[in-house]
Amino acid sequence: MKIFLSILCLSWLFTASLVAQSQIPHWEQQGTATQLIINNEPKLLLAGELGNSSASSPQDIERIFPKLQRMGLNTVLVPAYWDLIEPQEGKFNFSLIDKAIEQARKNELKIIFLWFGAWKNSMSCYAPMWFKNNYKKYPRTRTETGKPLEIASPFSENVFQADSKAFVKLMQHIAQIDSTEHTVIMIQVENEIGMLENARDYSEEANRLFNSKLPDKLTTYLQKNKKQLHPWLYDKWQQAGGKIKGTWQEVFGKDIYTDEIFMAWYYASYVERMIQCGRKVYNLPMYVNAAMNSRGRKPGEYPAAGPLAHLIDIWHCAAPSIDLLAPDLYDKGFTDWTAQYKLHNNPLFIPEIRLEANDGVRAFYVFGEHDAIGFSPFSIEDTPESSNYPLIQSYRKLKELMPIITRYQGKGVMKGLLFDQNNKERILTWGETNLICRHFFTLPWDARATDGSIWPEGGGIIIRMAEDEYLIAGSGIVVEFKSSDEIDNKVEKKQLGEDGFVATGGTQNVKEKWNGGSRIGIGSVDEVNINADGTLQYIRRLNGDQDHQGRHARIGVDEFSILHVRLYTYK
Repeated sequence: MKIFLSILCLSWLFTASLVAQSQIPHWEQQGTATQLIINNEPKLLLAGELGNSSASSPQDIERIFPKLQRMGLNTVLVPAYWDLIEPQEGKFNFSLIDKAIEQARKNELKIIFLWFGAWKNSMSCYAPMWFKNNYKKYPRTRTETGKPLEIASPFSENVFQADSKAFVKLMQHIAQIDSTEHTVIMIQVENEIGMLENARDYSEEANRLFNSKLPDKLTTYLQKNKKQLHPWLYDKWQQAGGKIKGTWQEVFGKDIYTDEIFMAWYYASYVERMIQCGRKVYNLPMYVNAAMNSRGRKPGEYPAAGPLAHLIDIWHCAAPSIDLLAPDLYDKGFTDWTAQYKLHNNPLFIPEIRLEANDGVRAFYVFGEHDAIGFSPFSIEDTPESSNYPLIQSYRKLKELMPIITRYQGKGVMKGLLFDQNNKERILTWGETNLICRHFFTLPWDARATDGSIWPEGGGIIIRMAEDEYLIAGSGIVVEFKSSDEIDNKVEKKQLGEDGFVATGGTQNVKEKWNGGSRIGIGSVDEVNINADGTLQYIRRLNGDQDHQGRHARIGVDEFSILHVRLYTYK
């Protein structure tokens, strides 16, 4: 009997272990989309990142986390500070980590910890004092003139050993207290890695490696992936002669961008070792974030050699264990930046974006256009706590939409919309159906459209649920539906007034030509909510003035809504 019970217990433990392992957050592929699986379901991260110092006391954590729950977040990005975790060498304090996990559970939040280790925004400001003081053992990078910088050297084994030891201790602690509940779903390794002042380190060891031959691993990668390389990297390589052997300058040319490529290789190699160490302890998804090379700045004026779009091949080659490279977005060009980071081998996650009112529609856009994993404004605790604030409205509707968005990701039937005063229209085509999508202010019905006001961005998601059935969600958008026949006939669009009739009379002297074919009409537009199982819950029928007598479906700029549209064809 005792033997039987022992076997039964062992069997139970083995099964429990398998269950626990199966519930660890992980990646799965659906069509062209990569999905993050949490508790065996795909999830979208409706997230926010805390300000750099907002998780450095238990009082701040206890104050902030309930607010995040009220705002509708499901995930919070929380710094894990090396200097507070290991204030004395070899002595670790995880009380802030424990407090964050405790508060996350109380407020139904998931956590992504940000390892502020050797580097944070290039600098080593979160390294402990014992590390900073012992600069001979833990050397810094140097400029071309020999000036030491407050940037730990990625070429130092001592730096790596100290950084990785603390990181492993963190991962061990998380595994110990969270391996069954899985409150912690992902880890960011370091923060906005990169060189400043110069594009590369000029220390003795860095110079030695810079004047050495390229690693065989990189030359093999360049040859194997020649046709798939980032255009910038391919052109630079070819302009230098397309060599596959030689020093960094012999293969890529002599300029600061070669310096940056070199530095990127060794930063990425360092991170790869960090991830491998961490995963041996607890196999959570891990990513690295990048500060953008914007405003015409050169390497060293921005944090050079980080996981930037033009260096993505270098990072993928040197650090294949990284799950994704993520952009931090604070400058103009949102749609361009996001497109650069949504690649077949790099799912899109935005861990930082400037906190502003337009974030609400931008979140809709990236989930619809790029099958994004998550969206996370920075300093999220500063969000105005008002139910009408755009981000709060947006997250409320995206939470409803999550079962539908995750169902249709990667299947080619979902698009994102984002409009402003300069980009007012986009035409989507599925089969014979054309969707003319515009900013809401292209209609003449709001004084802000024409009085010189700066337009708030409008945006959303469109999902083609069937040939004659669409889901439209977001804010500040209007959508018309036209058949290909109608497009081919070039039916003239008349300017209409607020009453729905021609704005100015006496302008219809020229008769339209119609060569035959079909037209698409709107059968119905219903405002809906989404149930937890993904079914639609009817709220009201929008007709007459609300759909301009069957001409379009629209959502105003001051609201976030979900519309269910059915079409029909007539001749």
